[in-house]
Amino acid sequence: MDEKRIIRVSGRGRLRLRPDTTRLTVTLGGVFPEYGETLRRSSADTEALREVAAALGFEREALKTLSFNIDTEYEGYNDKNGEYRQRFVGYRFTHVMKLEFPVDNELLGRTLYALAHSPAAPELRISYAMRDAEAVKRELLGAAVADASAKAEALCRAAGVRLGDILRIDHSSGEPELEVRPMARGLLAKNVMAESADGAYDMNVEPDDITVDDSVTVTWEIK
Repeated sequence: MDEKRIIRVSGRGRLRLRPDTTRLTVTLGGVFPEYGETLRRSSADTEALREVAAALGFEREALKTLSFNIDTEYEGYNDKNGEYRQRFVGYRFTHVMKLEFPVDNELLGRTLYALAHSPAAPELRISYAMRDAEAVKRELLGAAVADASAKAEALCRAAGVRLGDILRIDHSSGEPELEVRPMARGLLAKNVMAESADGAYDMNVEPDDITVDDSVTVTWEIK
């Protein structure tokens, strides 16, 4: 039995997308001598931020945990003989959360101001993303397959053969990056931006487009 004749072509899809979602990454942290106290303080600070979010009109559950860790903390020192030593300081908690909402500079300014002036004093980082990431991934894959098909059709016309059935589609395992980060560092201080008269930061941020690409390799039978 004759082996099938095949053609294998790689295709690439590329999309340029306007971000539709503001993502605030909110990081709480602190060091306390007792483990129980560390847990209590992390819980109290988180609750304070949820109260702030609720006052802004968000659901309390809108502030979602990305990671939570408690680690031991040590500091270095030189003893009376000049030898370097380490001593236990306490327990450090790090609680990273996110708050997402539609791109809106006015809402962003009010939210940043309220969070930065809360007793918890979190670190804040702004980024922009796509609300429906799965839909973007599907559109990107469709564009990559269409590109491979167009190339395969052109090659077959030039070779005087016809495309048959698709035998295999291989896709890279990488995930497209659907986020842009205009800030190089997090915001820690309360006075890092100009404040407007109504208790908000005066924001004028225009996020860059998100450019993503992906590739597939498609194998056809040729006739």
